Amino acid sequence: MSRKKKPLPVLENITITDYAAEGKALARVNEMVVFVPFCVPGDVVDLQVKRKKHSYCEAEAIRFIKYSERRTQPLCSHFGICGGCKWQNIPYEEQLAMKQKQVKDQLTRIGKVELPDMRPILGSVKQWAYRNKLEFGCSNKRWLTQEEISTGAEFTQMNAIGFHITGAFDKILPIEKCHLMDDLQNRIRNEIRDYAYSTGMTFFDIREQHGLLRDIMIRNSDTGEWMVLIQFHYDEAGDEERALQLLQFVADKFPEITSLLYVDNQKCNDTFNDLTVEVFRGNDYIYELMDGLKFKVGPKSFYQTNTEQAFHLYSVVRDFARLTGDELVYDLYTGTGTIANFVSRYAKKVVGIEYVPEAIEDAKVNSRINGIDNTTFYAGDMKDILTDEFIAENGRPDVIITDPPRAGMHQDVVDTILRTSPRRIVYVSCNPATQARDLALMDSEYKVIEIQPVDMFPHTPHVENVALLEKR
Repeated sequence: MSRKKKPLPVLENITITDYAAEGKALARVNEMVVFVPFCVPGDVVDLQVKRKKHSYCEAEAIRFIKYSERRTQPLCSHFGICGGCKWQNIPYEEQLAMKQKQVKDQLTRIGKVELPDMRPILGSVKQWAYRNKLEFGCSNKRWLTQEEISTGAEFTQMNAIGFHITGAFDKILPIEKCHLMDDLQNRIRNEIRDYAYSTGMTFFDIREQHGLLRDIMIRNSDTGEWMVLIQFHYDEAGDEERALQLLQFVADKFPEITSLLYVDNQKCNDTFNDLTVEVFRGNDYIYELMDGLKFKVGPKSFYQTNTEQAFHLYSVVRDFARLTGDELVYDLYTGTGTIANFVSRYAKKVVGIEYVPEAIEDAKVNSRINGIDNTTFYAGDMKDILTDEFIAENGRPDVIITDPPRAGMHQDVVDTILRTSPRRIVYVSCNPATQARDLALMDSEYKVIEIQPVDMFPHTPHVENVALLEKR
Protein backbone atom coordinates (compact mmCIF):
# COMPACT_ATOMS: atom_id res chain seq x y z
CA MET A 1 0.00 0.00 0.00
CA SER A 2 1.49 3.34 -1.09
CA ARG A 3 2.06 5.95 1.57
CA LYS A 4 -0.01 9.13 1.25
CA LYS A 5 1.97 12.22 0.46
CA LYS A 6 1.94 14.84 3.18
CA PRO A 7 0.13 17.97 1.94
CA LEU A 8 2.44 20.89 1.25
CA PRO A 9 2.02 23.82 3.62
CA VAL A 10 0.66 27.32 3.14
CA LEU A 11 3.04 30.02 4.39
CA GLU A 12 1.15 33.04 5.69
CA ASN A 13 2.04 36.72 5.84
CA ILE A 14 5.44 36.34 4.13
CA THR A 15 7.45 39.36 2.98
CA ILE A 16 9.30 39.03 -0.33
CA THR A 17 12.83 40.31 0.26
CA ASP A 18 14.91 39.99 -2.92
CA TYR A 19 15.18 38.86 -6.54
CA ALA A 20 16.48 35.43 -7.52
CA ALA A 21 17.52 33.64 -10.71
CA GLU A 22 15.22 32.84 -13.64
CA GLY A 23 13.00 35.85 -12.99
CA LYS A 24 11.82 34.68 -9.59
CA ALA A 25 11.76 36.55 -6.29
CA LEU A 26 12.65 35.09 -2.92
CA ALA A 27 11.70 35.13 0.73
CA ARG A 28 13.24 33.51 3.80
CA VAL A 29 11.12 31.53 6.23
CA ASN A 30 13.21 30.48 9.22
CA GLU A 31 16.18 28.72 7.55
CA MET A 32 14.28 27.96 4.35
CA VAL A 33 14.74 29.93 1.12
CA VAL A 34 11.48 30.23 -0.82
CA PHE A 35 11.44 31.01 -4.55
CA VAL A 36 8.29 32.71 -5.90
CA PRO A 37 7.41 33.85 -9.45
CA PHE A 38 5.65 37.13 -10.32
CA CYS A 39 6.44 38.84 -7.03
CA VAL A 40 8.43 41.96 -6.15
CA PRO A 41 10.54 42.70 -3.05
CA GLY A 42 8.23 44.37 -0.54
CA ASP A 43 5.15 42.30 -1.45
CA VAL A 44 3.50 40.67 1.57
CA VAL A 45 1.82 37.43 0.54
CA ASP A 46 0.41 34.07 1.49
CA LEU A 47 2.32 31.33 -0.32
CA GLN A 48 1.30 27.82 -1.34
CA VAL A 49 4.37 25.60 -1.38
CA LYS A 50 4.51 23.61 -4.63
CA ARG A 51 7.82 21.81 -4.27
CA LYS A 52 9.96 21.27 -1.18
CA LYS A 53 13.61 20.33 -0.86
CA HIS A 54 15.93 20.19 2.14
CA SER A 55 17.13 23.81 2.08
CA TYR A 56 14.68 25.53 -0.24
CA CYS A 57 11.19 25.32 -1.66
CA GLU A 58 9.22 26.71 -4.58
CA ALA A 59 5.88 28.37 -4.02
CA GLU A 60 3.26 30.57 -5.63
CA ALA A 61 1.42 33.55 -4.22
CA ILE A 62 -2.21 32.70 -3.48
CA ARG A 63 -3.07 35.99 -1.75
CA PHE A 64 -1.51 39.44 -1.75
CA ILE A 65 -1.84 41.10 1.64
CA LYS A 66 0.16 44.16 0.62
CA TYR A 67 1.62 45.22 -2.72
CA SER A 68 5.18 46.55 -2.82
CA GLU A 69 5.73 50.21 -3.58
CA ARG A 70 8.41 49.04 -6.02
CA ARG A 71 5.79 47.49 -8.29
CA THR A 72 4.66 48.85 -11.61
CA GLN A 73 1.43 47.99 -13.40
CA PRO A 74 1.88 45.17 -15.99
CA LEU A 75 0.79 46.18 -19.48
CA CYS A 76 -0.26 42.73 -20.66
CA SER A 77 -3.52 41.02 -19.71
CA HIS A 78 -1.74 37.64 -19.92
CA PHE A 79 0.88 38.58 -17.30
CA GLY A 80 1.22 36.02 -14.53
CA ILE A 81 -0.02 33.14 -16.71
CA CYS A 82 2.10 33.44 -19.82
CA GLY A 83 5.67 32.88 -18.66
CA GLY A 84 7.25 35.09 -21.31
CA CYS A 85 7.54 38.47 -19.55
CA LYS A 86 8.09 37.66 -15.89
CA TRP A 87 9.29 41.16 -15.00
CA GLN A 88 6.47 43.34 -16.35
CA ASN A 89 5.63 44.27 -12.75
CA ILE A 90 9.13 45.68 -12.15
CA PRO A 91 10.15 49.20 -13.26
CA TYR A 92 12.55 49.05 -16.20
CA GLU A 93 15.43 50.77 -14.38
CA GLU A 94 15.18 48.14 -11.65
CA GLN A 95 15.16 45.39 -14.28
CA LEU A 96 18.43 46.77 -15.66
CA ALA A 97 20.00 46.88 -12.19
CA MET A 98 19.05 43.25 -11.61
CA LYS A 99 20.53 42.18 -14.95
CA GLN A 100 23.76 43.99 -14.19
CA LYS A 101 23.90 42.20 -10.83
CA GLN A 102 23.07 38.86 -12.47
CA VAL A 103 26.02 39.14 -14.87
CA LYS A 104 28.41 40.13 -12.09
CA ASP A 105 27.20 37.36 -9.75
CA GLN A 106 27.48 34.62 -12.37
CA LEU A 107 30.88 35.67 -13.67
CA THR A 108 32.17 35.92 -10.10
CA ARG A 109 30.53 32.83 -8.61
CA ILE A 110 30.89 30.45 -11.56
CA GLY A 111 33.88 31.88 -13.41
CA LYS A 112 35.98 32.73 -10.38
CA VAL A 113 38.32 34.75 -12.60
CA GLU A 114 39.81 38.19 -12.12
CA LEU A 115 37.36 40.74 -13.48
CA PRO A 116 37.58 44.44 -14.36
CA ASP A 117 34.94 46.94 -13.32
CA MET A 118 31.82 46.30 -15.42
CA ARG A 119 30.50 48.94 -17.76
CA PRO A 120 26.91 50.05 -17.01
CA ILE A 121 24.36 47.89 -18.82
CA LEU A 122 23.02 49.25 -22.12
CA GLY A 123 19.23 49.47 -21.84
CA SER A 124 17.04 48.60 -24.81
CA VAL A 125 16.10 51.40 -27.20
CA LYS A 126 12.50 50.09 -27.12
CA GLN A 127 10.82 48.49 -24.14
CA TRP A 128 7.70 47.39 -26.05
CA ALA A 129 7.25 46.17 -29.65
CA TYR A 130 10.98 45.51 -29.74
CA ARG A 131 10.92 42.00 -31.20
CA ASN A 132 11.16 41.20 -34.91
CA LYS A 133 10.10 37.57 -34.50
CA LEU A 134 7.47 35.60 -32.58
CA GLU A 135 6.37 31.97 -32.77
CA PHE A 136 2.95 30.74 -31.76
CA GLY A 137 1.91 27.15 -31.14
CA CYS A 138 -1.44 25.76 -32.24
CA SER A 139 -3.05 23.07 -30.13
CA ASN A 140 -6.37 21.33 -29.56
CA LYS A 141 -5.67 21.52 -25.81
CA ARG A 142 -6.29 25.02 -24.59
CA TRP A 143 -4.90 25.99 -21.18
CA LEU A 144 -7.69 27.05 -18.83
CA THR A 145 -6.82 29.63 -16.18
CA GLN A 146 -7.84 29.17 -12.54
CA GLU A 147 -10.42 31.93 -12.99
CA GLU A 148 -11.97 30.10 -15.96
CA ILE A 149 -12.03 26.79 -14.10
CA SER A 150 -13.61 28.38 -11.02
CA THR A 151 -16.61 29.55 -13.08
CA GLY A 152 -17.63 25.92 -13.61
CA ALA A 153 -18.48 26.71 -17.22
CA GLU A 154 -17.97 24.15 -19.96
CA PHE A 155 -15.69 25.30 -22.77
CA THR A 156 -16.69 23.92 -26.12
CA GLN A 157 -13.81 25.59 -28.00
CA MET A 158 -10.57 24.01 -26.82
CA ASN A 159 -8.49 24.86 -29.90
CA ALA A 160 -6.01 27.68 -29.27
CA ILE A 161 -3.16 29.67 -30.80
CA GLY A 162 -0.65 31.17 -28.42
CA PHE A 163 2.29 30.23 -26.21
CA HIS A 164 3.18 26.92 -24.61
CA ILE A 165 2.62 26.74 -20.88
CA THR A 166 5.70 25.95 -18.80
CA GLY A 167 5.40 22.43 -17.43
CA ALA A 168 2.54 21.49 -19.78
CA PHE A 169 4.17 20.92 -23.17
CA ASP A 170 0.93 19.87 -24.86
CA LYS A 171 -1.16 22.86 -23.75
CA ILE A 172 -1.36 26.35 -25.26
CA LEU A 173 -2.38 29.57 -23.53
CA PRO A 174 -4.51 31.47 -26.06
CA ILE A 175 -3.00 34.88 -26.74
CA GLU A 176 -5.27 37.75 -27.72
CA LYS A 177 -2.65 40.52 -27.68
CA CYS A 178 1.13 40.38 -27.27
CA HIS A 179 2.91 43.70 -26.79
CA LEU A 180 6.40 42.51 -27.74
CA MET A 181 6.02 43.03 -31.50
CA ASP A 182 4.27 45.46 -33.84
CA ASP A 183 0.49 45.05 -33.52
CA LEU A 184 0.13 43.63 -37.03
CA GLN A 185 1.27 40.25 -35.68
CA ASN A 186 -1.74 40.24 -33.33
CA ARG A 187 -4.12 40.85 -36.20
CA ILE A 188 -2.50 38.19 -38.39
CA ARG A 189 -2.57 35.56 -35.64
CA ASN A 190 -6.14 36.31 -34.58
CA GLU A 191 -7.44 36.29 -38.17
CA ILE A 192 -5.82 32.88 -38.73
CA ARG A 193 -7.46 31.65 -35.53
CA ASP A 194 -10.89 32.95 -36.48
CA TYR A 195 -10.63 31.49 -39.99
CA ALA A 196 -9.64 28.12 -38.55
CA TYR A 197 -12.57 28.23 -36.11
CA SER A 198 -15.07 29.18 -38.79
CA THR A 199 -13.97 26.47 -41.22
CA GLY A 200 -13.61 23.69 -38.64
CA MET A 201 -9.89 23.28 -39.27
CA THR A 202 -8.27 20.81 -36.89
CA PHE A 203 -5.54 21.95 -34.50
CA PHE A 204 -2.47 19.89 -33.74
CA ASP A 205 -2.43 17.34 -30.90
CA ILE A 206 1.22 16.86 -29.96
CA ARG A 207 0.53 13.66 -28.01
CA GLU A 208 -1.50 11.96 -30.71
CA GLN A 209 0.43 13.59 -33.58
CA HIS A 210 -2.55 14.64 -35.64
CA GLY A 211 -4.31 17.89 -36.54
CA LEU A 212 -3.70 20.23 -39.47
CA LEU A 213 -2.76 23.64 -37.99
CA ARG A 214 0.51 23.27 -36.09
CA ASP A 215 2.65 26.40 -35.67
CA ILE A 216 2.97 30.02 -36.85
CA MET A 217 6.14 32.07 -37.13
CA ILE A 218 5.91 35.82 -37.82
CA ARG A 219 8.91 38.04 -38.61
CA ASN A 220 9.17 41.68 -39.59
CA SER A 221 12.05 43.99 -40.44
CA ASP A 222 13.05 47.63 -40.35
CA THR A 223 12.55 47.71 -44.13
CA GLY A 224 8.79 47.28 -43.54
CA GLU A 225 8.70 43.69 -44.81
CA TRP A 226 6.76 40.89 -43.12
CA MET A 227 7.29 37.13 -43.21
CA VAL A 228 4.71 34.58 -42.10
CA LEU A 229 5.44 30.86 -42.04
CA ILE A 230 2.66 28.40 -41.16
CA GLN A 231 3.47 24.83 -40.23
CA PHE A 232 0.86 22.25 -41.15
CA HIS A 233 0.57 18.54 -40.43
CA TYR A 234 -1.21 16.81 -43.30
CA ASP A 235 -3.25 13.91 -41.94
CA GLU A 236 -5.75 13.02 -44.62
CA ALA A 237 -6.93 13.66 -48.14
CA GLY A 238 -7.90 17.28 -48.60
CA ASP A 239 -5.59 18.66 -45.90
CA GLU A 240 -3.20 20.24 -48.41
CA GLU A 241 -6.11 21.93 -50.16
CA ARG A 242 -7.43 23.23 -46.81
CA ALA A 243 -3.96 24.55 -46.00
CA LEU A 244 -3.72 26.37 -49.33
CA GLN A 245 -7.15 27.91 -48.79
CA LEU A 246 -6.00 29.30 -45.43
CA LEU A 247 -2.85 30.69 -47.05
CA GLN A 248 -4.93 32.36 -49.75
CA PHE A 249 -7.14 33.93 -47.06
CA VAL A 250 -4.05 35.29 -45.27
CA ALA A 251 -2.58 36.58 -48.53
CA ASP A 252 -5.80 38.41 -49.43
CA LYS A 253 -6.32 39.80 -45.92
CA PHE A 254 -2.76 41.04 -45.40
CA PRO A 255 -1.07 42.47 -48.49
CA GLU A 256 1.67 43.73 -46.13
CA ILE A 257 3.08 40.19 -45.99
CA THR A 258 5.94 40.06 -48.50
CA SER A 259 7.01 36.50 -47.66
CA LEU A 260 4.20 33.97 -47.08
CA LEU A 261 5.60 30.49 -46.54
CA TYR A 262 4.44 27.07 -45.41
CA VAL A 263 5.78 23.63 -44.54
CA ASP A 264 4.29 20.19 -43.97
CA ASN A 265 5.91 19.01 -40.74
CA GLN A 266 5.37 15.32 -40.00
CA LYS A 267 8.03 15.19 -37.26
CA CYS A 268 7.47 14.89 -33.52
CA ASN A 269 8.76 18.43 -32.91
CA ASP A 270 8.20 21.87 -34.43
CA THR A 271 11.72 22.41 -35.80
CA PHE A 272 11.85 22.74 -39.58
CA ASN A 273 15.53 23.36 -40.38
CA ASP A 274 15.71 19.98 -42.12
CA LEU A 275 12.41 20.41 -44.02
CA THR A 276 11.60 22.02 -47.36
CA VAL A 277 9.85 25.37 -46.94
CA GLU A 278 7.43 26.26 -49.74
CA VAL A 279 6.68 29.79 -50.94
CA PHE A 280 2.99 30.61 -51.30
CA ARG A 281 3.46 34.28 -52.17
CA GLY A 282 6.35 36.71 -52.40
CA ASN A 283 9.97 35.93 -51.56
CA ASP A 284 11.53 33.34 -49.29
CA TYR A 285 13.35 36.08 -47.36
CA ILE A 286 13.11 39.59 -45.96
CA TYR A 287 15.82 42.23 -45.56
CA GLU A 288 17.13 43.98 -42.45
CA LEU A 289 19.18 47.19 -42.49
CA MET A 290 22.00 47.96 -40.06
CA ASP A 291 24.75 50.60 -40.18
CA GLY A 292 24.38 51.08 -43.93
CA LEU A 293 24.42 47.30 -44.56
CA LYS A 294 21.63 45.12 -45.91
CA PHE A 295 21.05 41.64 -44.48
CA LYS A 296 19.00 38.86 -46.07
CA VAL A 297 17.04 36.86 -43.49
CA GLY A 298 15.34 33.60 -44.45
CA PRO A 299 12.89 31.48 -42.42
CA LYS A 300 15.73 29.32 -41.05
CA SER A 301 18.14 32.19 -40.39
CA PHE A 302 19.21 33.40 -36.98
CA TYR A 303 19.02 37.16 -36.60
CA GLN A 304 18.95 39.06 -33.32
CA THR A 305 15.28 39.47 -32.41
CA ASN A 306 15.71 43.04 -31.11
CA THR A 307 16.76 44.86 -34.30
CA GLU A 308 17.58 48.28 -32.89
CA GLN A 309 19.41 46.92 -29.87
CA ALA A 310 21.38 44.51 -32.08
CA PHE A 311 23.14 47.53 -33.58
CA HIS A 312 24.31 48.59 -30.12
CA LEU A 313 25.37 45.03 -29.27
CA TYR A 314 27.41 44.67 -32.45
CA SER A 315 28.90 48.13 -31.98
CA VAL A 316 30.26 46.93 -28.63
CA VAL A 317 31.68 43.85 -30.34
CA ARG A 318 33.38 45.97 -33.00
CA ASP A 319 34.73 48.35 -30.36
CA PHE A 320 36.11 45.49 -28.26
CA ALA A 321 37.75 43.86 -31.32
CA ARG A 322 39.97 46.98 -31.69
CA LEU A 323 40.52 46.41 -35.38
CA THR A 324 43.02 48.47 -37.38
CA GLY A 325 42.43 46.98 -40.84
CA ASP A 326 45.29 44.46 -40.73
CA GLU A 327 43.66 41.68 -38.71
CA LEU A 328 42.42 38.22 -39.69
CA VAL A 329 39.17 37.69 -37.74
CA TYR A 330 37.33 34.44 -37.09
CA ASP A 331 33.59 34.88 -36.39
CA LEU A 332 32.33 31.70 -34.72
CA TYR A 333 28.61 30.86 -34.74
CA THR A 334 28.22 33.55 -37.40
CA GLY A 335 24.54 32.95 -38.26
CA THR A 336 23.70 34.96 -41.37
CA GLY A 337 27.08 36.68 -41.11
CA THR A 338 25.75 39.79 -39.40
CA ILE A 339 28.74 40.35 -37.12
CA ALA A 340 31.20 39.18 -39.79
CA ASN A 341 29.92 41.68 -42.32
CA PHE A 342 29.47 44.37 -39.66
CA VAL A 343 33.18 44.30 -38.76
CA SER A 344 34.56 43.43 -42.20
CA ARG A 345 35.31 47.00 -43.32
CA TYR A 346 37.66 47.34 -40.33
CA ALA A 347 39.52 44.02 -40.86
CA LYS A 348 41.81 42.51 -43.46
CA LYS A 349 39.72 39.32 -43.71
CA VAL A 350 36.85 37.69 -41.79
CA VAL A 351 36.17 33.94 -41.68
CA GLY A 352 32.68 32.95 -40.50
CA ILE A 353 31.56 29.50 -39.31
CA GLU A 354 27.95 28.42 -38.68
CA TYR A 355 26.05 25.13 -38.23
CA VAL A 356 23.02 25.92 -40.44
CA PRO A 357 23.87 25.66 -44.18
CA GLU A 358 21.01 27.94 -45.23
CA ALA A 359 22.27 30.65 -42.87
CA ILE A 360 25.74 30.40 -44.42
CA GLU A 361 24.27 30.82 -47.88
CA ASP A 362 22.50 33.95 -46.61
CA ALA A 363 25.80 35.15 -45.11
CA LYS A 364 27.47 34.83 -48.51
CA VAL A 365 24.59 36.70 -50.14
CA ASN A 366 24.83 39.40 -47.46
CA SER A 367 28.48 39.96 -48.30
CA ARG A 368 27.74 40.04 -52.01
CA ILE A 369 24.83 42.51 -51.88
CA ASN A 370 26.91 44.84 -49.70
CA GLY A 371 29.94 44.66 -51.98
CA ILE A 372 32.05 42.97 -49.29
CA ASP A 373 34.83 40.80 -50.71
CA ASN A 374 36.97 40.04 -47.66
CA THR A 375 34.70 37.45 -46.00
CA THR A 376 34.67 33.64 -46.29
CA PHE A 377 32.01 31.39 -44.78
CA TYR A 378 31.89 27.70 -43.85
CA ALA A 379 28.94 25.52 -42.76
CA GLY A 380 29.23 22.71 -40.23
CA ASP A 381 29.39 21.78 -36.57
CA MET A 382 31.81 24.14 -34.85
CA LYS A 383 33.79 21.40 -33.09
CA ASP A 384 34.20 19.55 -36.39
CA ILE A 385 35.04 22.55 -38.57
CA LEU A 386 37.35 24.50 -36.27
CA THR A 387 40.35 22.17 -36.33
CA ASP A 388 44.10 22.65 -36.56
CA GLU A 389 43.89 21.72 -40.26
CA PHE A 390 41.25 24.40 -40.83
CA ILE A 391 43.43 27.03 -39.18
CA ALA A 392 46.47 25.93 -41.21
CA GLU A 393 44.40 26.41 -44.38
CA ASN A 394 42.70 29.72 -43.49
CA GLY A 395 45.39 31.35 -41.37
CA ARG A 396 45.90 31.94 -37.67
CA PRO A 397 43.41 34.60 -36.47
CA ASP A 398 44.47 37.76 -34.72
CA VAL A 399 40.98 38.16 -33.24
CA ILE A 400 38.26 35.60 -32.56
CA ILE A 401 34.65 36.72 -32.11
CA THR A 402 32.44 34.00 -30.67
CA ASP A 403 28.66 34.17 -30.17
CA PRO A 404 27.60 30.65 -29.15
CA PRO A 405 24.11 29.40 -28.22
CA ARG A 406 22.97 29.26 -24.59
CA ALA A 407 24.93 26.06 -23.95
CA GLY A 408 28.18 27.93 -24.56
CA MET A 409 31.19 26.53 -26.39
CA HIS A 410 32.07 22.85 -26.70
CA GLN A 411 35.27 21.84 -24.94
CA ASP A 412 36.86 20.97 -28.30
CA VAL A 413 36.18 24.53 -29.53
CA VAL A 414 37.71 26.05 -26.40
CA ASP A 415 40.79 23.82 -26.78
CA THR A 416 41.22 24.82 -30.43
CA ILE A 417 40.88 28.53 -29.58
CA LEU A 418 43.60 28.15 -26.95
CA ARG A 419 45.90 26.38 -29.41
CA THR A 420 45.15 29.04 -32.02
CA SER A 421 46.26 31.71 -29.56
CA PRO A 422 44.65 34.90 -31.00
CA ARG A 423 45.65 38.23 -29.47
CA ARG A 424 42.05 39.02 -28.51
CA ILE A 425 38.80 37.12 -28.02
CA VAL A 426 35.44 38.90 -28.02
CA TYR A 427 32.90 36.60 -26.36
CA VAL A 428 29.21 37.46 -26.90
CA SER A 429 26.85 35.46 -24.69
CA CYS A 430 23.12 35.13 -24.12
CA ASN A 431 23.84 33.08 -20.99
CA PRO A 432 26.37 34.58 -18.57
CA ALA A 433 26.47 31.30 -16.61
CA THR A 434 27.93 29.26 -19.48
CA GLN A 435 30.05 32.26 -20.50
CA ALA A 436 31.53 32.27 -16.98
CA ARG A 437 32.35 28.57 -17.28
CA ASP A 438 34.11 29.16 -20.63
CA LEU A 439 36.03 32.18 -19.30
CA ALA A 440 37.36 29.98 -16.50
CA LEU A 441 38.53 27.40 -19.06
CA MET A 442 40.54 30.10 -20.85
CA ASP A 443 41.75 31.96 -17.77
CA SER A 444 45.23 30.44 -17.73
CA GLU A 445 46.03 32.11 -21.04
CA TYR A 446 43.54 35.01 -21.32
CA LYS A 447 42.60 37.84 -19.03
CA VAL A 448 39.17 39.51 -19.07
CA ILE A 449 39.73 43.25 -19.52
CA GLU A 450 36.27 44.57 -20.51
CA ILE A 451 32.70 43.54 -19.65
CA GLN A 452 29.59 45.11 -21.22
CA PRO A 453 26.09 43.78 -20.42
CA VAL A 454 23.42 44.60 -23.01
CA ASP A 455 19.66 44.26 -22.51
CA MET A 456 18.06 42.70 -25.57
CA PHE A 457 14.88 41.47 -23.87
CA PRO A 458 13.06 43.96 -21.63
CA HIS A 459 10.62 42.51 -19.05
CA THR A 460 12.48 39.18 -18.98
CA PRO A 461 15.46 38.07 -16.85
CA HIS A 462 17.50 37.32 -19.98
CA VAL A 463 20.61 39.41 -20.63
CA GLU A 464 23.42 39.47 -23.20
CA ASN A 465 26.98 40.06 -22.14
CA VAL A 466 30.09 40.90 -24.11
CA ALA A 467 33.52 40.14 -22.65
CA LEU A 468 36.88 41.12 -24.11
CA LEU A 469 39.78 38.78 -23.39
CA GLU A 470 43.41 39.56 -24.15
CA LYS A 471 46.36 37.19 -24.31
CA ARG A 472 48.29 37.17 -21.05
